[in-house]
Amino acid sequence: MPHYTKSHGLGNDYIVIDPKDVPFEITPDAVRLICDRNRGVGSDGILLVSPSDGADFGLRILNPDGSEAEKSGNGVRIFAKFLREHGYTDKDRFTLHTLGGRVTCVLEHQNGTVAQITVDMGKARFAPLDSIEVDGRRFEVTFVSVGNPHCVIVVPDLAAIDIHALGPKIETHPAFPNRTNVQFAQVISRREVRILIWERGAGYTLASGSSSCAVAAACHRKGLIDRDVAIVMPGGELSIKIGEDGEIRMRGPVEEICTGNMSPDLLRHLGGR
Repeated sequence: MPHYTKSHGLGNDYIVIDPKDVPFEITPDAVRLICDRNRGVGSDGILLVSPSDGADFGLRILNPDGSEAEKSGNGVRIFAKFLREHGYTDKDRFTLHTLGGRVTCVLEHQNGTVAQITVDMGKARFAPLDSIEVDGRRFEVTFVSVGNPHCVIVVPDLAAIDIHALGPKIETHPAFPNRTNVQFAQVISRREVRILIWERGAGYTLASGSSSCAVAAACHRKGLIDRDVAIVMPGGELSIKIGEDGEIRMRGPVEEICTGNMSPDLLRHLGGR
C-alpha cells in the first residue's frame, strides 16, 4: 500500500495516512516535517485512520504545527472520499468519529469517482464573548464552536482586511487560551457570504469547511442570512444549510491529487525503517 494519499477540498490540502502502512511513528515532529512544503510532502495537515469509538470509522486530524484539531469540514470530506476509493468501504453513507463529535457523510459520484460529499456537522454552540481588542482596535466578534473553536468577525469590506497580520494575533489572543480559528466575513446577500480564513495551527488557508459552518451559524444568529447560504472563499464555494433544529449540513467537492511513498531520504529523517 502507498504511504499516503494527498487530496484537497477547494485548495485546502490534506495528506491521509493509515499508520499501519508507514514504517515510522506519527509524532508531532514527523507531522511538521511531512507537512513542510519545502522539506516534506507539503500540506495543510494530516488525516489519520484511527479507532472508530462506535462510529463506522475513526479520524484524527493533525495540524501542520503538530497540534491536533477537533474537527475539519474539508478534512472530513477528504477522508470520506479516501475511505470509499481506497477499499475501506463500499458504502456511500457512513459515520466518522472525530474529537469534535460524530459526523455523517453522504457521497455523490461523478464519472466514476466521489465528487461531492455532504456532511452533517452538528449544531453550533455560542459563547458570550462579543468583542476583543487587537492593536488598539476593537472588533465585534461571535465566538462559536462547531466541534472546534471559531472567532467570526463580520466586516463591511474584506478588501480592507489584512488577514496575514490580524489572523495570528487573534488566533493567540488572551481571550482564547486554547487558540482559535479566525474568519472575517462580508455578507453579500441573504444567500451569500464571502470570507477570509486564518486556521488555528495552520495559518492562512484557501478554504475551510468548519469555518464555513461557523460563519453561516454566526451570520444566521445575527439575522443577516437565510438558512441556505453559499460561503465563498478564495479556494471556492461550499453550500451550507442550517436546519430548523439548528443542525448544520455542509456540501462540497473533493479531488484527489496523488498517492505516493516517502523516499529513503525522508524516511531517515522520520525515523523510518
